[in-house]
Amino acid sequence: MSNQNNQLFDVIVVGGGHSGALQTLLLAQGGVKVVCIDSADSATLSDPDQDVRTTAISYGSHQLMRAAGIWNDFLPYACPIDDIQILDGTSPVLLDFNMRDMREEVKDEGAAFGWIIENHIIHKILHQALKNESNARHITKTTVVDFKVSDNDVTAKLSSGEEVMASLVIGADGRQSFTREWMGVGAKQWSYHQQAVVCAVTHSKPHNNIAVEHFKSEGPFAVLPMLDDKNGNHRSSIVWSQHGKNTKNVLSYDDETFLIALNNLFPDFYGEVTKAENRFAYPLNLIHAYNYIKPRMALIADAAHGIHPIAGQGLNLGLRDVAALSEILIDAKNNAEDIGSISVLKKYQHARRTDNILMAVTTDLLNKLFSNNLYSVALIRKAGLKIVSRLKPAKKFFMRQAMGASGHLPDMIRQGKIK
Repeated sequence: MSNQNNQLFDVIVVGGGHSGALQTLLLAQGGVKVVCIDSADSATLSDPDQDVRTTAISYGSHQLMRAAGIWNDFLPYACPIDDIQILDGTSPVLLDFNMRDMREEVKDEGAAFGWIIENHIIHKILHQALKNESNARHITKTTVVDFKVSDNDVTAKLSSGEEVMASLVIGADGRQSFTREWMGVGAKQWSYHQQAVVCAVTHSKPHNNIAVEHFKSEGPFAVLPMLDDKNGNHRSSIVWSQHGKNTKNVLSYDDETFLIALNNLFPDFYGEVTKAENRFAYPLNLIHAYNYIKPRMALIADAAHGIHPIAGQGLNLGLRDVAALSEILIDAKNNAEDIGSISVLKKYQHARRTDNILMAVTTDLLNKLFSNNLYSVALIRKAGLKIVSRLKPAKKFFMRQAMGASGHLPDMIRQGKIK
């Protein structure tokens, strides 16, 4: 922004990940003066050697990026998901979602269930967009160490010794949110006693833009399509969820043993898995804040709620928070309302809480259902998938869910533009 010494803002966003950066950008584009406090280093996050992870951007979330005017920047790096195949145990494909069945309904020939994009690309594009936005300031390699809330404003004290003041603080600082802890709202949470092993792999045959979700008794195994590398090698990203005691064994496998394990898990149409890049694991848990708001403070995305990755909707759920809060705050600003007032913030909590709770409950039940190896449960599971496959309305319902295009959606997602 033109005057870097100006410490007065409308909004302070704590956290510069995908949700926090996009929240900052959308508010700034809507005429809200906003500062993003980011503990990470932009250069490191944008380095492909430092972050090999990928993110699934749903159709609904791509609409939000269209609204921000940055989707075309992502397109050259985005691999579409045109087909989702669901398997259970040793059964063949039980449920197949194909995008050709939905394109006429969404009236978008370029539509996909989602797109897989490497994290370093997402960071680079979002952070470049923030640099170009006059209403936004992006402070990196800095954390918030304290807040001071008054009737009219809130001040954030930074690790650099600097202080910034605004009408509202938005916590976008992840599952271990300092903002949530400081607010004292508490959260319902538990561990799944599972970890997800994640890495990118190279395979001999093309994936044909197919994503696979293979439900196994020890946890789901997902294969997500990536763009070929610069040498034309076919690539996919895996999310291999396992109970904790087994995950340590997987991480300790040497490269040859790990490839053997992957080849035993991959469907035949991928051919041989020939290479696995840097693998890492993260623990799986559920967390949901009892409240998203307090006077002059609000929580979004993982700071408010974190779910099991079984449906691949964690980030996309958070981006619906971003869209809803952006609309509410921009409208309040345009109507000369106090954007940090509890009356404005209650509109946000009302708009998002039910959707987030329903998704948390759904993913929790899915994990319990599909991680259960009891014969009777397996029979019910397989029968249910077959019924969904044969009933067109039910199948389309689940396809819309996978696209992030169902339910009460913010206008930014439905229309792909800022009002």
